[in-house]
Amino acid sequence: MSIKIREMISHDTIMKRIRELGEQITADYQGKEIRMICVLKGGVFFMCDLAREIRLPVSLDFMSASSYGAGTESSGVVNITKDLDESITGRHVLVVEDIIDSGRTLALLLEVLKDRDPASLRLCTLLDKPDRRVTQVPVDYCGFTIPDEYIVGYGLDLDQKYRNIPYIGIVEED
Repeated sequence: MSIKIREMISHDTIMKRIRELGEQITADYQGKEIRMICVLKGGVFFMCDLAREIRLPVSLDFMSASSYGAGTESSGVVNITKDLDESITGRHVLVVEDIIDSGRTLALLLEVLKDRDPASLRLCTLLDKPDRRVTQVPVDYCGFTIPDEYIVGYGLDLDQKYRNIPYIGIVEED
């Protein structure tokens, strides 16, 4: 099987939207410090660029969870493979995700984080794919709403490949 990747969202468009999100988050959290929690691995590109656009003190932490195996379909089973390094009790937490697909992974992560007693808990995603939603999650900040296509680039992968493509592309199989 060979694949072709067709550009869906350009790098310039992504960066423009991230600047807008940074401005909105800065205004919403004025006077507060933010603990940004990246959901690895795909979210790391987005979180780094977003953190640079937030004009407030931020600290970063990371979690890793997956409901995908080696393919393109969610397994429906969520595994937390890396937990936070620091406590979020009493902190203003912004979870940063690359894409919300079924919602299963994030629903579990948000429940785990709520139980750790943060001062506030919000969710920022670069991409939202509502047509595939199985479990609803509250999205506070969204970069783009996209159709049900399998995509790669800007942190998103297919079998751990194509994360480094600077745009969001649709995977087309031959």
